[in-house]
Amino acid sequence: MKKLFLSALLLGASANLFAQSCCEDAAAACHDTKKTSGLFERPDEMQLMASTKEFQALHVEPLPFTFESKAGGEMIQLDAADGQKAGAFLIKAKSKSDKYLLVFQEWWGLNDYVKQEAEKYYNALNGKVNVLALDMYDGNVATKSEDAGKYMSQAKPERLETIIKAGIGYAGPKAKIATVGWCFGGMLSLKSALLEGSQAVGCVMYYGRPEQDVEKLKSLHTDVLGIFGSQDKGIPPSTVQEFEKNMAAAGKKVTIKMYDAVHAFANPSNPKYDEAASADAFAHASEYLRKKLL
Repeated sequence: MKKLFLSALLLGASANLFAQSCCEDAAAACHDTKKTSGLFERPDEMQLMASTKEFQALHVEPLPFTFESKAGGEMIQLDAADGQKAGAFLIKAKSKSDKYLLVFQEWWGLNDYVKQEAEKYYNALNGKVNVLALDMYDGNVATKSEDAGKYMSQAKPERLETIIKAGIGYAGPKAKIATVGWCFGGMLSLKSALLEGSQAVGCVMYYGRPEQDVEKLKSLHTDVLGIFGSQDKGIPPSTVQEFEKNMAAAGKKVTIKMYDAVHAFANPSNPKYDEAASADAFAHASEYLRKKLL
């Protein structure tokens, strides 16, 4: 019996070491700290979560949908510092404007649902703000949870930062910038606001994992509107409460809207889409962005 117990103990320890090694190897292969601002020095915990079956199970595969822009939205290419082009869906303001809303995709990629949401915000801002939805997966769009998990978990942090900076660069040094994003994009919305420095005037994040480093949060130049679901098992209320505490410690303002809903409740392609909660959240987000940008 003692031999069996020792064998089981050794096997368990080996498995833990193997799992830890795999995570560390994946993280090391996925970043280059010399090329990042510190915000993207390693894969975010939310990225690492994407490779797990538990996180993938929170996302029901999107229904087929084709979006046709009525506001003249089109895909464009942005110059990026690493020499690669970055893709984006752009809807130009009706009149020349130095105001921009950067839109960040869900974990599926820059699909037609995200383009539709980008146009909804464009209309809510009366066509007076340039809306730029960044393609964070360089053309990859997932329709299966396994693929979305792969694209999100394997996205290189330095490339994510480069794409965001390409969007900020496209807006220009005099631009006033606000951001909005969902899930993976919610996380990126906040990180973009941190990268924007004094150009940041607003940040909306839907159920994304927040930055929790107080020292990094101190560099924010804007307040944050956070929209979350109390039934979200990926970004639970405890994570949101920690974010509120850390924002307070950093001397920054955050407004939290918590809905009795699941993760991705505002995604119309999700069978668990909560129309009422989504409409209320959009109303709050639109009002917030109008105050910041108009």
